[in-house]
Amino acid sequence: MLSQEFRRHLHANPELSFKEYHTAEFIEESLHAEGIECRRIAETGVLARIEGQGDLSRAIVLRADIDALPVHEQTGLEYASRYEGVMHACGHDMHAAILFGVLQRLQSERTFEGTVFGLFQPGEECNPGGASKVLAENPFEEYEICAVLGEHTDSGLEVGEFGFCAGSFMASSDELRFWVRGRGGHAAMRDKIDDTVTAAAQLILSLNALNTESVVLSTGRVVANGATNVIPSEVAIEGTLRTFNTIGDNIAAREQAWNDIRAAVEATDEKYGTTTEIDISRGYPCVENDVALTATAERLCSEMFTAKRLARRFVAEDFGFYCEHYPSLFYRIGVGEAAGRSHSSTFAPDERAIAPGVEFMYRLALEILSK
Repeated sequence: MLSQEFRRHLHANPELSFKEYHTAEFIEESLHAEGIECRRIAETGVLARIEGQGDLSRAIVLRADIDALPVHEQTGLEYASRYEGVMHACGHDMHAAILFGVLQRLQSERTFEGTVFGLFQPGEECNPGGASKVLAENPFEEYEICAVLGEHTDSGLEVGEFGFCAGSFMASSDELRFWVRGRGGHAAMRDKIDDTVTAAAQLILSLNALNTESVVLSTGRVVANGATNVIPSEVAIEGTLRTFNTIGDNIAAREQAWNDIRAAVEATDEKYGTTTEIDISRGYPCVENDVALTATAERLCSEMFTAKRLARRFVAEDFGFYCEHYPSLFYRIGVGEAAGRSHSSTFAPDERAIAPGVEFMYRLALEILSK
């Protein structure tokens, strides 16, 4: 099966996070047809293994995510999603197709040193992240993992361009939820109510003031279910927190932000007489690219394609979990400006990016295993 055909099947049959049952079945069938050993992991993921030569305990992990998003596709493609409200709007079908192509090549040759794992990972798009579920099974316990490699489509790069950032590349992410509670009642009887709406508004402004070069905090949802003359007894707020590892005197930015959030809530409650419940749902850690791996990848890429340096960004990826355990590299692959915005209903990556994607990951895997 060609990688393009593989990709189009996935694109037409998307499944949401941790519901990738048919996707996993298709991947298993496709791998078995190539003679590649594989098994389920994290319930709806697939872990392939190809053994080469020499010391088989030395291994590399090639990772692609496979879940889709709750987006209704409007691309007009002949292989568009068959399911209303579900779409591969983030390029995970491209990632999986590239990984499949790499595994095909490695399986046909098997002249490399060590073992290659191909990880088709579920559930990247939501907490707790499929990477954490994969690692909870400790699948690489008996191996010396030389590197974990992953990639992401990028419409800011053209086909044949790859983007790299050594060290801190992508931020940690936490989900924030607040419930501002107080005495609700008639809006005209202010002496007998606690103004939960104004308190919530003040809290949002206080949270917004926490934004710095290392911290991004945004509120995305506010529910104040009152009326023109009714102050509700509860206002719900939801948002996201993104941080990089350190600020100032080596204080963990993430932990400092949590403390600052709690302080903002306490100050708001004291001023308005409200009581606020906080839920900080810890999400992905930072993506920290191994410096030596990044240098190797940049050098190799520049010999074959176009390597570009990227700045760190506040978007998050559960690939960060692998970075906490193994030398890891997460890079960007160009799919053309015409692809449009990811996470949108019209996102359409240029399939010509698959071939260079396969070639680069394949060459990089061989380079790492040869050392």
